[in-house]
Amino acid sequence: MDKIYPDSEVELNPWLAKHYDKIMNIASLGFYIRFIHKAIRSMEISPNDRILDFGAGTGRNALLMNKYLSKKGEIAGLDISDNMIKRFKEKTKKFPNINIKNKRIDQPIDFEKKYDKVFISFALHGFPHEIRKIIINNAFNSLKEDGEFIILDYNEVVLNETPFYFRTIFKAVECKYAFDFIKRDWKNILGSYGFKEFEEKYFFLKYVRLLKAKK
Repeated sequence: MDKIYPDSEVELNPWLAKHYDKIMNIASLGFYIRFIHKAIRSMEISPNDRILDFGAGTGRNALLMNKYLSKKGEIAGLDISDNMIKRFKEKTKKFPNINIKNKRIDQPIDFEKKYDKVFISFALHGFPHEIRKIIINNAFNSLKEDGEFIILDYNEVVLNETPFYFRTIFKAVECKYAFDFIKRDWKNILGSYGFKEFEEKYFFLKYVRLLKAKK
């Protein structure tokens, strides 16, 4: 499979896409599923929220978010992996308020409707910074006034000052874009696009952060 960004690790080959949830569960010794439950709960989803899920993946996050929605709530996923989209549709087929489109988030998008929340989970770090700017702008343009952009990803850290085990794992599994991502001041970056009123929730000894930014 040819990658759009050869140095990125967020574009998965078909086999990894098919087995992604199982791999994450096994690799994390079961911690990942408990963590993602806590993170989704921290989003503070309202029953009637309309949520846009950037890089929606297998649909696991969408199903967790949907637990907090009423029948009036809605989740729209965007992804470009045919395998991920297939898994998403299989998992969410019982829920008419959840759908997915094959659409790139790294190119400007014209949105037909506005959303209460835009969620992106462990994907933003895998893009070159110039491309991240397009994704942030897409998020801003898709939100209602006072809507929230919610980023679940690595926190800002000085890698050489982190414990040996974190440095070792990070260097072993992450792409070069992630090393750039953790160095940047994301509240300042988001503020330059018009976002404000930031809230943060931390996980895994503050190496992972759920960052909320209001439009």
